[in-house]
Amino acid sequence: MSAGHSEELKDSGQNEAQTETENIGETLVISATRGNISVFEAPHTVSVVQEEEIKQKQFRSLPEALIETPGVLVQKTSNGQGSPFIRGFTGYRTLALIDGVRYNNSVYRDGPNEYFSLIDLNTLEGLELLNGPASILYGSDAVGGTLNLKTKSSNYLFEQEGETFIHGSQLNRFSTAESSQLSRTELELGEGQSWGLHMGFSYKGFGDINAADLGRLPETGYTEIAYDARFDIELTDDWTMTYVHQSLKQDDVWRTHSTIFSKSFAGTTIGTDLRRLKDQQRSLDYIKLSGVNINQYVQLVKLTISHQGWHEEGDRIIANGERLFEDFKSNMFGLDLQLESFTTLGQFIYGIDFYQDNVDSSRIDLNADGSLDAVRIQGPVGDDSTFSIFGAYLQGRFPLTDRINITAGTRLSYTHADVGRFEDPDTGLAASFEDSWVSSVSSLRANYSLNEANTWKVWGGISQSFRAPNIADLTRFGASRSNETEIAATNLDPEKFLTFETGLKVSQSNLNFTGTYYITDINDFITSTPTGNIVGGLTEVSKQNSSEGFIQGIELTTEYLFGNGFQPYANVTWLEGELDVFDTTNINVRENFSRIMPLTSVVGLRWQNTNDSLRFDFSITHATKADKLSSADASDTQRIPPGGTPAYTLINARAGKKFGEHIDMNVAVNNLLDEAYRTHGSGSNEPGLGLIFGVNAYF
Repeated sequence: MSAGHSEELKDSGQNEAQTETENIGETLVISATRGNISVFEAPHTVSVVQEEEIKQKQFRSLPEALIETPGVLVQKTSNGQGSPFIRGFTGYRTLALIDGVRYNNSVYRDGPNEYFSLIDLNTLEGLELLNGPASILYGSDAVGGTLNLKTKSSNYLFEQEGETFIHGSQLNRFSTAESSQLSRTELELGEGQSWGLHMGFSYKGFGDINAADLGRLPETGYTEIAYDARFDIELTDDWTMTYVHQSLKQDDVWRTHSTIFSKSFAGTTIGTDLRRLKDQQRSLDYIKLSGVNINQYVQLVKLTISHQGWHEEGDRIIANGERLFEDFKSNMFGLDLQLESFTTLGQFIYGIDFYQDNVDSSRIDLNADGSLDAVRIQGPVGDDSTFSIFGAYLQGRFPLTDRINITAGTRLSYTHADVGRFEDPDTGLAASFEDSWVSSVSSLRANYSLNEANTWKVWGGISQSFRAPNIADLTRFGASRSNETEIAATNLDPEKFLTFETGLKVSQSNLNFTGTYYITDINDFITSTPTGNIVGGLTEVSKQNSSEGFIQGIELTTEYLFGNGFQPYANVTWLEGELDVFDTTNINVRENFSRIMPLTSVVGLRWQNTNDSLRFDFSITHATKADKLSSADASDTQRIPPGGTPAYTLINARAGKKFGEHIDMNVAVNNLLDEAYRTHGSGSNEPGLGLIFGVNAYF
């Protein structure tokens, strides 16, 4: 191994937080592919949102940070529940990672869910979105896209060696259209080149949304509190340790669209529930050991041990006054061992990962007079359940010539589900269930430089991906869509996907361009299928491996930097998809993929002066009418207007200025046209014309 490789590995192992997502010259380096690689060299479509952009655009939540990203539709069942659709997939067919630690648990649902909103955006120094399949690297769920979130560190390696340091910051953000206030306090301390501690506390108070044409939307506000810490220490010249803790709590997040407090938009129907809300709590702890130059065969090793706890409580009062309380608790333990070797053939990344999720759930039904009706066998998912995933993977990157690189990999996964108690759909009595599945997937990708300067590159790939049925698939019980109630399904197999991709990347001194076409073939897709029963006015459904279909799309993005500081940018997303489903008469038909993203384009102009103290950003987002509806979409009239979600044009203007080294102010005027709109599939409208003001103070 060359001395250059040795130094590169030392930097990677000892300063992971600072080197994995940063500008090196004009090259942006990411770690979502497990091994550090530049966005330009990666044989994938990759989008990166860095900390500076998060601060300047003043996003309210993690899902909103992806709104202008190509290939992504951010659906919001409610104001506090955002779910990104990535290449047409959402919920448990998209994977989230926090510093490489799996975030998805076994209670993740089909379709939109709120779980991306339970990660505090202010704890992150950036995020990396790997569009398309990544099951080779991360296993189940990595189908539509994988979002790798990078936590903030103290940056102790940028401090003077041996010197004690302490820094802090205070962020305050205010918004008129959502009557919100956000406070974020951070403290960093440590010893330069030796150790560092980063701590943060966030408070978010969101009032009711003020929507164009509709006015105030009742029961759309909520509160959130989060705190976090990260500790990094140099153990030896070759070994470092990182410990991270995160905690977050949300109170009274309403699913307003299903209640009498919703307001009709373009013909949507008003819900009938008198009350429907959730409280959420989650925590994450992980410890990671990173070593370099282990021996002549292994140059880099990372060992991560993690624990995540989730607690969800639901409170619902239906139209006749009957009330139900349901909750689940999830405790997921993880172990991830990754190794990296440089050989004369190329770079090899390999390892094993194991996650086990232990789930308890409960439900209590009350009569309208408050008396006890029933203590259910289970809550929203099976009680006393265990879900385990074990995987082993190998990926190699091989330079065939000076211009051609090949990336190939394979993964073997074993998944086991053990459900202690669930309500048997046939008898209504308590039953247990146990099953396991083995999945094997592979991937082959290549890129080719079109010129000697390596500024034009074409790439392509064929990748398998899969999703194993989880506890939510197997034992889901209760309301799902607005007009559906779901029962358990214990005869399921893993879903299978095969994706073909090709693209062009251009990276020159003043121009960046990425264009991608993909098509994903879908087999054994798990869908909610009507049983023929009507329960409490809702259509009863159960999961089946009953569908095949496809999704295809085009993603284009470009930006150009003029010498005077002006930078125009644009992106366009087009996709379509079809899927076999069973209609209400139990006949298999081919129809549009559910909640398919409409043709969407973003154009904008940034300007920044030479000393970076003054900046401006103006953007226009246009989404065409979302009228490619599935039968389930057409029947979900509380969220989707008859005939589809109307087209909209959203104009935002943002400006910012730094005052010395200690004050950074940002202001934004959003929805300049005061247009009444909602993103496709959402349960409530977005804010109308509003002002956002934020100030960061550093000391």
